[in-house]
Parts: sequence; C-alpha cells; structure tokens
Amino acid sequence: MHRRDFLQASSAATFAATLPARAQAWPARTLRLVVPFPPGGPVDSFARFYAEALGKQLGQTVIVENKGGASGTLGSLDVKNSAADGYSLLFATASTHALYNLTEARPRYSAADDFDYIAVLGGAPVAFAVGPSMPKTLKSLVIAAKHNPGKYNYGSPGTGTLMHVAVERFKQLTGAPLLHIPYKGTGPAMQDLMGGAIEMAVGTLGVMLPFHRSGRMHIVGVATAQRLTLAADIPTIAESAELAAPFEASLWNVVAVPRGTPAAVKKALADATRVVMGTPAMAATLAEQGIFADLHIGDAAASAYVKAEAAKWKPVVAQLGGAGAIGQ
Repeated sequence: MHRRDFLQASSAATFAATLPARAQAWPARTLRLVVPFPPGGPVDSFARFYAEALGKQLGQTVIVENKGGASGTLGSLDVKNSAADGYSLLFATASTHALYNLTEARPRYSAADDFDYIAVLGGAPVAFAVGPSMPKTLKSLVIAAKHNPGKYNYGSPGTGTLMHVAVERFKQLTGAPLLHIPYKGTGPAMQDLMGGAIEMAVGTLGVMLPFHRSGRMHIVGVATAQRLTLAADIPTIAESAELAAPFEASLWNVVAVPRGTPAAVKKALADATRVVMGTPAMAATLAEQGIFADLHIGDAAASAYVKAEAAKWKPVVAQLGGAGAIGQ
C-alpha cells in the first residue's frame, strides 16, 4: 500500500472509531451530494472537490448529482423530500437558502424549517462582466444603457438567485435600464455573453476570471469593499460605477440535510467537514476558484449564519418590491 493511501485509510478508520455506537453503522453505503444547479458552474466545481475529499474522510463514496432547474428549487426539494438518514446531502447556496424564501411568492420549501445544516463553507465574490466590445467600466455601461433604453440586457444564473438580486439592486442604485435574462446556471449565461447574445453577465469572480484573462470577456467590477489580491487589476463595482458606498455580495455555500437527520450523523458529517476544509489541498482549491473560507461548522453555527444572511437581504428584497416582484 502506498504511504498516501495508508494515511487516508488510517484517517478514515480513526474517524469512524470516534463515532457514537449508534452511528457506527453509518455510512454503510454511498452518499449523494445534490447540487441544485447544472454542471460546470462555480457551485458544481466546489461541490465535486468537497465530495471527493469528504468521501475519503468518511471511508465511503460520495457521488455528486446535478439536479438543476427553477433557480435551485428542484434540487433543494429533492433533498428536502429524501429520507433523513444522512445519505442525501444538499450543496446549497445563498440563493437557495437565504434569498429563496424572500423572493419567491409561493415558496415550496422553508430554508429555516425543512433542513438541518452541516456547515457553511465559504463565499465567492459576485462579479459583473461584459463582452470584449462593450464599455470597460460600469459607469460607461450605465450611461450607454440610459441613452439606449431596451438595448442592453444581462444574464443571471436564474430568477431570484443572489446574482439576480445583486444586479437588480445595482439597477436601483444607478437607474440603469438593463433587461434581465434568466439562465439555468452561470455557464450558459457566460457562453451567451462570449457569443455576443447578451451585453452583460453576472457570476462569481473565480469562474469568470480565466475568461477575463484570456480576453473572451471583461470583468467590469467585483462586489467587494476593496480590490482583491487575486485580481488587483479589476476594480470593485463601487469604483467602476462611481458609487458613493461599497457594493458587496458573496455567494456562499452551505451543506444541508433533511430536517430530522440524527444528531450523531450530523455531528459526524460536521467533524469530517472540519477536517476536509482544513487541508492544504482544500485551501489551494478555494484560492484557485476565488472562494474565501468563512467556515461556520455544525448545525447551530451554520443555521445561525443562514438566518443572519436572510435577515441582511430581507430589506434589500423589500426595497426591490418584495416576494414575486423582483425585476424580470
């Protein structure tokens, strides 16, 4: 046996030995991690690395299932309706678990009541990007859009997502008449942006950065208070649009399970996640994807964070018209 394989096996065995007696039988089979968005986007990429690392830590396979649709609703419902036995996990986001119940007029699940939480894993800054031939600052884009109402549009990963709400908030602050075009994930919106079908797309910095570097799109602003070391040449949205105050939005990820999952299983998942998120390999992966570690591990800590984020965005959604009224 190779030394690395021996260490992984030893780690898994040691971890299993720490489980309470009633939880020793878990996990006895493959776990599934549902990503409520299509393959290829920022959430999917992070989820796959996490699933592989979690599986090694648990000594059991964790497969990723993409169940996109309805801006993350279908995948979230899939896990919500699954058995609360620790074998179905959801790789959720700020969109599905902080904004959904604020923006949806007839929500089909409650982020607060239908799920238990394992951990908040970190956040990726939201970024606005335009095609190579478009204005290179948000200030210029706003001026052009105002001079040509109905001509400029933007693509988001879906109605009610954090990225959608972020742009609608930007429109409210600047008066820019940008038409919203919802897509089923970040990937399709980026493809249409690079193909010239839309004028602007909103996504996360880490996913858009390689295309920005190659010249296939131009990131005009990042939703952070200050410029980032990762992309020091790219201005903040407040800089690019000449806003009076910082404009901030981060797409965080959270691992959730059906409400009623046994406490011992939740603790085991949280403990394994703590180990996984503390490895140098995970730190390197997060840095490559532009994700900043902001860990809140365990049901109590993660639940509190999700509730606090919902409370933070609630007045913003209210200013934009409330549930069911966010700009289309």
